[in-house]
Amino acid sequence: MAQSKDFYAVLGVSASASQDEIKKQYRKLAAKHHPDKNQNDPKAAERFKEISEAYQVLGDAERRKQYDEMRRLGAFGGFGGTGARPGAPRPGAAGGYQTNINLDDFDLGGLGGLGDLFGSMFGGNARRQRGPERGQDVEVSLEVPFRTAVTGGKVNIELEVNEECGVCKGTGGAPGSKIQTCPECGGRGTISFGQGGFAVQRPCPQCLGRGQIPTERCPNCSGSGEVRAHRKIAVTVPAGADTGTKIRLRGQGGHGARNGPPGDLLINFVVQPDRFYKREGLDLVATVPINIAQATLGSKVQVRTIDAKKVSIRIPAGTPSGKRFRVRGQGVKKGEQQGDLIVEVEIVVPEKLTEEQEKMMREFAEAGGLKY
Repeated sequence: MAQSKDFYAVLGVSASASQDEIKKQYRKLAAKHHPDKNQNDPKAAERFKEISEAYQVLGDAERRKQYDEMRRLGAFGGFGGTGARPGAPRPGAAGGYQTNINLDDFDLGGLGGLGDLFGSMFGGNARRQRGPERGQDVEVSLEVPFRTAVTGGKVNIELEVNEECGVCKGTGGAPGSKIQTCPECGGRGTISFGQGGFAVQRPCPQCLGRGQIPTERCPNCSGSGEVRAHRKIAVTVPAGADTGTKIRLRGQGGHGARNGPPGDLLINFVVQPDRFYKREGLDLVATVPINIAQATLGSKVQVRTIDAKKVSIRIPAGTPSGKRFRVRGQGVKKGEQQGDLIVEVEIVVPEKLTEEQEKMMREFAEAGGLKY
C-alpha cells in the first residue's frame, strides 16, 4: 500500500519518541480534541477516536513493537512483495487501478497481536466494528509514602476516565429518541476512501463505527455514549514496593464500547523520600548523629526500626564517622526475603562551645601534642 494510517503521524511524534513523550503528547491532544470541549465541531469526535486508537497501540510497549515490525515489513508501502496482493484490481479514478482491502480475505490468526493491528489500521468489516470493544488501559503514576511502601498499606488515588453515559446508557441517544441506520455508512459502521492504489476502510465519523445513530443526540454526552468522570480508588501497596514497581488492577480502566469489558488500570509507584531512612535494595540505612566524646570513648545509641521497635547499638571507642553497624532482619521484607537495618554513625562537631568546653578541648589537644 502506498500509504495508510500512520499512528505516529496521528499523534504528531517521531518513530523514535520515548513512551513518556508519547504519553504526554496523547494527553495534550486528547484534552484538546475531546468531544465534550468541542460540541460545535462535528469532526472532533472523529479526531478524538483517531488519537485514542493511535495511543492504544503506541502507548503499549509490546503492541508498539509489533506495529513497528509491520512498518518495517512494508505495511505502509505494500505487502513487501512476498506474495500476491489480495483483492481484485479495478480501474481507479485517476486511470490507475484500485484494490478494495477486505480483512476477511486474510488469515491473520497466525499473526497474534498483529491481526488486531491490521484490523485497526485497515478497518475490518462492519461486524468487527460494531462488536464489543474492550476499554482502553489507563496508566498512571502514584506517589507512595516511604514507610507505606516498605511495610505495605493503602493509598487513595483519583482518576479521570471515560465511563458509560448514565443518561443514554451508552447509546448516544437522547431519552425517547429512536435509533436509526446511519445514512453516512448505510449501517456498515465503516466508510471507504481511495488512498494510493487501494480503497481503505475506516470507522464512520458520523456514527463512530456503530452503524446506527439516534434521531436526537444525548445532551449529556453529545452522542458519544461516554462521559469523563472522576473515580476514587483505594490502591493496595504491597510490602516491599519500590519506585518502578507496577501493579495492574483488572477492570478499573476505560469504559468498554458496545458492552465490551473495561480496560485495566496500570499503576507505577513512585516512592517518596523519608527524612530518616534510605533504601539500598532490601536494606534500610539510618544515619545516627553522635558527638566527638561518644566516638572517642565509645557509647550506646538507640535506634527505632521501621516498625517502631527500639534497638540498642554499641558504639566502640575510636569509631570514625561513616562507620556502619548492621542489625539483622530489620530491613525491607519482600516475600520470603528480608533485608537488614544498617546504622551509619555521623560525628557531629558543635558549632559553638562554652568557655569550660573550649578549655577542656584545648587541654585535650595539647595532651595530644597540638599547640594553640
